[in-house]
Amino acid sequence: MAARSLVAPRVGRPVTLTTYESGVDPIGQGWAQTNVRYFVYAFLYVIFAVDAVYLFPWAYVIGDPELGPVSLVEIAVFIGIILIGLLHAARRGLLRWV
Repeated sequence: MAARSLVAPRVGRPVTLTTYESGVDPIGQGWAQTNVRYFVYAFLYVIFAVDAVYLFPWAYVIGDPELGPVSLVEIAVFIGIILIGLLHAARRGLLRWV
């Protein structure tokens, strides 16, 4: 750390103070307004991606004779809760783009 403080330049050059974006010079401002609907769709995607993570282990366990019927009831409750949430989102109009 001491060597760095001795060797490093004290003042940055103008080229090092600019924004680097994959080698392309930035054009315009760095702030852009985004529609909130994108976030709703992103949130719904994350919810269903997490659901898929839980469904794959269930598909593996369903073949076990001891755990099959119990896991079937559990996954039915799980999918029921997800469907209730999806129906609630559809009823509020969150799934309509325009």
